[in-house]
Amino acid sequence: MYDRDPVILKRACEAVMIPAGTCVIVPEGTEVNVAQSLGGSFTVYVDGNLLRIAGKDADALGLEPVAAPQLPDNPTDADVEKLVWEQLKTCYDPEIPVNIVDLGLVYTCKLRDTEDGKKRVDVRMTLTAPGCGMGDILAADVKQKIESLPLIKEARVEMVFDPPWDRDMMSDEAKLQTGMYY
Repeated sequence: MYDRDPVILKRACEAVMIPAGTCVIVPEGTEVNVAQSLGGSFTVYVDGNLLRIAGKDADALGLEPVAAPQLPDNPTDADVEKLVWEQLKTCYDPEIPVNIVDLGLVYTCKLRDTEDGKKRVDVRMTLTAPGCGMGDILAADVKQKIESLPLIKEARVEMVFDPPWDRDMMSDEAKLQTGMYY
């Protein structure tokens, strides 16, 4: 995950400060260290600050963007739902190297038919801490990634805090990965 070799940005790009959620422009030529590259986005250290660079700006880091997943020919509703859940697993908390599904942040994900034969996806999710400045960023990431899928017309993401999140909602794998399995 953490690459000790610095990377020089090949062009200026937008980034989000973690955990504040403030958008900044990182200038071309800035030296960064990639701390996490999961789910198509990148968490980088810049001058003592932690920033999240979106996957669409992978080229600024000299990297390739992650390819969008595809459905099989003549997909069933189950195929579409499976792909949505797989896509949710590509969304990561920028400070924790565990996807939001295994962290237990996704409470529900329901697919509904639209009049044009596509699907609308309704997601109810939470955060590990209600005051986290990255909530809007994570919700937008979920929405964008789901809407990038074939046959998805719209994604609606609702941030909820009841029930409050706790570590018991994490998968066993996530607990092991974060050292919280005890």
